[in-house]
Amino acid sequence: MYKRRDNSLDELDIKILSLLSEDARRSCRELAEKLNVASGTVYNRVRRMSEVGVIKGYIPLVDHAKLGYGLMALVLVQVEGQHLTEVEKELAKPAEVVAVYDITGEFDVAVLARFKSQASMNVFIKDALRIPYIRRTVTNVVLNVVKEDPRIRV
Repeated sequence: MYKRRDNSLDELDIKILSLLSEDARRSCRELAEKLNVASGTVYNRVRRMSEVGVIKGYIPLVDHAKLGYGLMALVLVQVEGQHLTEVEKELAKPAEVVAVYDITGEFDVAVLARFKSQASMNVFIKDALRIPYIRRTVTNVVLNVVKEDPRIRV
């Protein structure tokens, strides 16, 4: 089996990732045919990239609005510094939370969350404000999504 001592990626790995980011349902055989390599080679490369954490999983790109989650908010949070990690863990718990980012600047944390209604967003924000060590929040409601694609073109 193909082994590399470090976690670096070569040109073939990048090509495999690029094709998978377009459609993660492609089989190793399809990828191999497109890349003109053996399917075993593709299988081993994908397995290695999964083992080292380059590939974290396979998920569908979902239209959240069609599932009823048409309201998105970016919540910026100021936290008492020594409690940052525990506050971030609490903020990450609700099902509506899509992402929690540790950021620089005036605020310490950015939370991206999706909601079915203004009422559910209101509950989320009020619950967040009850978390100890949060100094201040600013909530920004997303009016229009210009681009939203978690895939990076490699």
